[in-house]
Amino acid sequence: MSPKSKAGEEECETEALKSDPPIEDSEKDVGALEAKMSLLNGITVIVGSIIGSGIFVSPTGVLKYTGSVNASLLVWVASGIFSMIGAYCYAELGTMIRLSGADYAYIMETFGPFAAFIRLWIECMIVRPCSQAIVALTFSVYVLKPIFPECDPPEDATRLLAACCILLLTFVNCWSVRAATRVQDWFTYAKLLALFIIIAAGIYQLCRGKVEHFTFDGTTSDVTSIALSFYSGLFAYNGWNYLNFIIEELKDPVRNLPRAIAISCTLVTIVYTLTNVAFYTTLSPTEVLGSAAVAVTFAERLFGWFALSIPLFVAASTFGAVNGVLLTSSRLFYAGAANGQLPAMLTMVSVRATPVPAVLAVALLSLLYLTVSDIYALINYVGFATWLSIGAAVLCLPVLRYTQPNLERPIKVNLMFPAVYIVCTVLVVAVPAVASPAETGVGCLMILTAVPVYLLLLEPHTRLRGLANITDGTTRLIQKLTLSVRPKVK
Repeated sequence: MSPKSKAGEEECETEALKSDPPIEDSEKDVGALEAKMSLLNGITVIVGSIIGSGIFVSPTGVLKYTGSVNASLLVWVASGIFSMIGAYCYAELGTMIRLSGADYAYIMETFGPFAAFIRLWIECMIVRPCSQAIVALTFSVYVLKPIFPECDPPEDATRLLAACCILLLTFVNCWSVRAATRVQDWFTYAKLLALFIIIAAGIYQLCRGKVEHFTFDGTTSDVTSIALSFYSGLFAYNGWNYLNFIIEELKDPVRNLPRAIAISCTLVTIVYTLTNVAFYTTLSPTEVLGSAAVAVTFAERLFGWFALSIPLFVAASTFGAVNGVLLTSSRLFYAGAANGQLPAMLTMVSVRATPVPAVLAVALLSLLYLTVSDIYALINYVGFATWLSIGAAVLCLPVLRYTQPNLERPIKVNLMFPAVYIVCTVLVVAVPAVASPAETGVGCLMILTAVPVYLLLLEPHTRLRGLANITDGTTRLIQKLTLSVRPKVK
């Protein structure tokens, strides 16, 4: 082969990797987002996103910091109401700024690229992978609990099984979107069935008069502890804003978005409260605090030989939740990369039409967080970062009312609601900093790592020279390794 023809082949290969072939008229809409989701679809997205591992992990954390059963139930209800207020504010933002990316898009519109990048960094580097690590660890605890009925499962075994769970679902999400959605559907059914069984057993216990644990005895008066209890409660409600991430695919968002939010948040608050009531009809506060798997302990007390089914149902629930994080995270990565704030490779899809680079990025970060096996420490990291950034997104609402009063607002929220939400967010974020300064400090450091990254990689005046060559070379390498190309869009 002549040097000229060899060079020509290399040039053709490079060009094929750098760009897609010209799009014919009949193909122009391939890959474009279409509004196909109904109101029911929107409700199932929110309910499926919220109900994950939180309801099976957080009862212990909420009770630990409140001190009594009745106080913990009040925190669960208050967390639901708090989430509803935030979701109501998001309804105005979502119908006003109809872009995928949710709060990232709102902060970009209101405060500019630097603040938006910090939000993007928090979500991509902390919230999504850390949440996935939490759910994977919960999956491991519930799978291993029947094997270690008298003690907590070994930490190394728990971490290894969590890593296997993440790696298996990473393969599924890289292999086929259809397979990933089928996993999500079936494991969502298992999740709802587990909660239905627990609630039904709780109602039966209430009918038998099992109410001796429902008291305020032992309630803490420490404000910092109460604020920390909200971290665990609010963690269980994480996901109420996920519909805003895919609002471009929702039919008639002005009508369906607020309805989906209202129905979903009310339903989840009722289900969570009834599930906690069910736990306390059978288990004492001491038993709940001493259990790493509350639902398993509950089932062992009531169901006899059938108790083995509960950890399997809960494991299925958490397995599906890990899959859900992998399945939905690619949209945020896409929104950030489309704005030039994340590597372009994260927008790419493989020949099997799956977002392989984005899925691998989330999976690798999640595996890194598995080095911390303390679930409640991880919840505090996530809680601090999540509610700080969501509070900033809600702040966009009154700011945009002042700076851009002429924007079309199909839904107009009374400013009392964002004011209440922002004040509560400040309390929830600031007060635990006193009680858990080490964990809050770690959370702040993780957030502040966004500043040098932005200045060195994104800010035109301070960015490192020669980065384009490195990123282009890395992008081509990732494209070759994953057989990925940029998707066609409208």
